[in-house]
Amino acid sequence: MTSTTHLADTPPFGAFAPRGFVGWAIQRTRASTPAWLSRRWAYLLRRLAITWLRGAPVDTETLGARMRVYPQFNICEKRVLFTPQFFDAEELALLAGDVREGYHFVDIGANVGAYSLFVAARAGGGARILAVEPQPRVFAKLAYNIGLNPFGTIKAVACAVADKAGELTLFLDPENEGESSVRMLRSSASHSVRAPAVPLLDLLRSEGFTRVDGMKIDVEGAEDLILEPFLTSAPRELWPKLLVIEDSTSKWGLDLRELLEKSGYELVRTTRLNFVFRLAA
Repeated sequence: MTSTTHLADTPPFGAFAPRGFVGWAIQRTRASTPAWLSRRWAYLLRRLAITWLRGAPVDTETLGARMRVYPQFNICEKRVLFTPQFFDAEELALLAGDVREGYHFVDIGANVGAYSLFVAARAGGGARILAVEPQPRVFAKLAYNIGLNPFGTIKAVACAVADKAGELTLFLDPENEGESSVRMLRSSASHSVRAPAVPLLDLLRSEGFTRVDGMKIDVEGAEDLILEPFLTSAPRELWPKLLVIEDSTSKWGLDLRELLEKSGYELVRTTRLNFVFRLAA
């Protein structure tokens, strides 16, 4: 595990500032509203701008932080660049209302850092944020984005979180670089990498966490493999008070929603992609 990997030999931030048609398209898409026609127009402009970029990155400020994004190859990067107002809007609104000075946040499946940076921009210098990402190429972008900002409260960790320690195979979606899972995706076994793995309780203890105020878990269907052993073995003071998990109901080997509710969590929001739970006092 490491927190120091960066993109090598990369131009400084601003070298890929959006200009011309791409800059105009970003302005227009960010000004779009939830109305159906406005969103359709934004998605059309987004698609045209990505084609125009031909794989080039864009330097941007979004969700309260600086980021260098590669929108052609990652759905998360595409959304935070062109339409951040629609990026997990309900989830981030709940987080924003929960975050306070000294917030402790754990981001499992951090991708390029959108959630972690969003929290860091609001939580002050006393925050502790752990951004966990196992996919090496995505981890390099995550670490670079963290380094672009002055927060000093985010630590990036290159590992997978699983039900046991060791090494596992991550299956990758060749059409979406941010999507990887220990469970088979649309990709074949040839689209895979090996990654170190650690149980969630071991990770929190090794990083010195004594409490977790908020946690996001987005691991493409393996959320149950992480949370079932954690809820069985972790002391209650380490259970996250606010928990955002991807809705992967069809992929789970157990009813994770039922397990969480039996463990004392209340489902406070169901969104298009996620469940948001809050731990009862």
